[in-house]
Amino acid sequence: MKRFLFALVLLFTVTLAACNNSDDSSNDSSNEEASNDEVKKLTVVATPVPHAEILEEAKPLLEDKGIDLDIKVVNDYNTPNQMLESGDANATFFAHIPYFNNLLNEGFDFENIGPVHLEPIGAYSNDYDSLEDLPDGAKVLISNNLPDEGRVLKFFVDHDLITLKDGVDPIEATLDDIEENPHDFKFDNQTAPEIMVKAYENNEGDVFFINSNYAIDSGLSPKEEAIELEAADSDYVNVVIVRSEDKDDEALNTLVEVLQSDDIKSFIDENYDGAVISAE
Repeated sequence: MKRFLFALVLLFTVTLAACNNSDDSSNDSSNEEASNDEVKKLTVVATPVPHAEILEEAKPLLEDKGIDLDIKVVNDYNTPNQMLESGDANATFFAHIPYFNNLLNEGFDFENIGPVHLEPIGAYSNDYDSLEDLPDGAKVLISNNLPDEGRVLKFFVDHDLITLKDGVDPIEATLDDIEENPHDFKFDNQTAPEIMVKAYENNEGDVFFINSNYAIDSGLSPKEEAIELEAADSDYVNVVIVRSEDKDDEALNTLVEVLQSDDIKSFIDENYDGAVISAE
């Protein structure tokens, strides 16, 4: 009788252990599946056109790679830097390389992790058909975004309308670096880039330099309406910017890979008619 009870207890113990092992195995499998299905969320701050539009096109491509893209749209050049630095965003997508370099000079601990496209800046005028047609004393409106100064001055240097001080690279030039201005152009750098289109519409000057993102967002066609458009080999390519500590983050680098993909290049070519050019 004792042997029978002992055997019964032993059988019950073995059965219970087997059940527990089966449950543990099931839980391990469930946990592994949950891990495999885990979605990485990225928050990227962008200006509306074309940056946010390009990110919207990239969103389903990123979903296929397990990345949930949250796009925060802003319409100025300061908010993205604040959100990135504070940790409210993982990346920004709005700025070109000289602007990024200026952020480093200001003390931001950021990293450029890849180029995506160029938005050629354009010269617009209600009264003149070329920069050579501008009269002496013409008022030239440049945005108050410091890196735009060298970008615009290069137009005038290339057309032999002004000269810069010896040794100054046009990309890094400011209005203070103008050496000769024989036509006495009045360079005005007091207008915010986001309201430059309104200044053009109000004809507040003789020529206006407008970034393509603001131009196309306002219904202007840089290719058709600009009297002069930046060349495709410009150094002002737009890049994805992250905090330096995140430069090797796998999801962020996947974001760049998708933005540089043939699918996105095709989208840019088909939708912006030369107003936005894919980076090489």
